[in-house]
Amino acid sequence: MIVAVIGANGQLGSDVVAALTGNGDRVVALTHADIELSDYESVRTCLASSQAEFVVNTAAMHHVEQCERDPEKAFAVNAIGARNLALATKESGAVLVHFSTDYVFDGKKSTPYVEDDAPLPLNVYGNSKVAGECFVRTLNSRHFVLRTSAIYGKQPCRAKGGLNFVELMLKLGRERGKVRVVDSEFVSPTPTADLARQVVALRNSSAYGLYHATAEGSCSWHEFASHIFAAANVPVQVDVADPSEFPAKVPRPLYSVLENRRLKSEGLNKFQSWEAGLAEYLGVAVTAH
Repeated sequence: MIVAVIGANGQLGSDVVAALTGNGDRVVALTHADIELSDYESVRTCLASSQAEFVVNTAAMHHVEQCERDPEKAFAVNAIGARNLALATKESGAVLVHFSTDYVFDGKKSTPYVEDDAPLPLNVYGNSKVAGECFVRTLNSRHFVLRTSAIYGKQPCRAKGGLNFVELMLKLGRERGKVRVVDSEFVSPTPTADLARQVVALRNSSAYGLYHATAEGSCSWHEFASHIFAAANVPVQVDVADPSEFPAKVPRPLYSVLENRRLKSEGLNKFQSWEAGLAEYLGVAVTAH
């Protein structure tokens, strides 16, 4: 199958390209130099040229502070870009896989969010991603919208300074011997390699729709950091930071844990626990939680 991956040189996109290539697909790797999501003609022309039957969009404007400073650009990429992809793939008959985020929720729930929960974003980024979801879901019936959380992968994330949370913690821990991390925010840390395997699993499925797609289980950022150092066998003192030490410039959900309910109901869930995913990422054996 001919598959186009948009954002192919990014943290998530690079793993999706590798997984689909390993699956035997002919992958057309597209970067920002090839396609401008906010321009419909660019999207339509590029996808028509690729002859893709399956399109995976991993590109987004996801730096939360930048989205808040420039809401017009955030909506141009995350909402209008998604609309353009949905229109172009509908026209060509291609399936569209579009990634969204746990930040579509306000974090006031105390149990994992499921697909039926109503989105209520706290910031521009979350609102732009909800708008993008709606365009995809209404314009191309052959879609998979995948909401994920706290992703990290081998490819550097340029929008966040090149270091994911795991690499940042290891760098700071080795330099300082101790770190301070908040324990008031809860997520499901998800390796991009696991997300890529999930995309391959959906490639031959026709169970289109909205899915939550994260590692199993959840933890606070403090717990995640502690587990990183234990798994990597790096002795670091991990103290609990008061949220006031790192005041958020933009409101964020304190609890954005997602439950992969629909993937499980369809027999499609390919995710492992966040602990196992971290161990695989680090290349170590799974440690006790």
